[in-house]
Amino acid sequence: MKLSELYPPEGAVKERIRVGRGHGSGKGKTSGRGIKGQGSRSGDGVMPGFEGGQTPLQRRLPRLPGFKNRFKKVYAIVNVGQLNIFEEGTVVSPELLLERGIIKELYDGLKVLGDGTLEKPLTVRAHKFSEQAKEKIISAGGTVEVIA
Repeated sequence: MKLSELYPPEGAVKERIRVGRGHGSGKGKTSGRGIKGQGSRSGDGVMPGFEGGQTPLQRRLPRLPGFKNRFKKVYAIVNVGQLNIFEEGTVVSPELLLERGIIKELYDGLKVLGDGTLEKPLTVRAHKFSEQAKEKIISAGGTVEVIA
């Protein structure tokens, strides 16, 4: 194959439609634009969202308050009561919680909340702790480690 023998595959190149070149062409006189009206004029077309003078949808709907924070951090959440399944002295890390299926995904980190009671001393490693969770872990004889 030579460079001079290259050609586009069949059906890749469409023939240009020549409009306004007589009745016999099928696209003569009005050139496929119909008769009169906005679509027949030059600069044809309406702006996006225009509904023929009816109040458009984007103006009929109320504006919602607030905004969406693009930098919001979402944490995987575990309550202190859920940690009772681990044996005494276990180092509870985000990886271990993922492995055991207690959390489905890590997102931006792990946060431990204080719902429930902890009956065993555990070393809990997480990105964030609520004050109640810290108190409950320490009062059960465990330790709290904050992951940076």
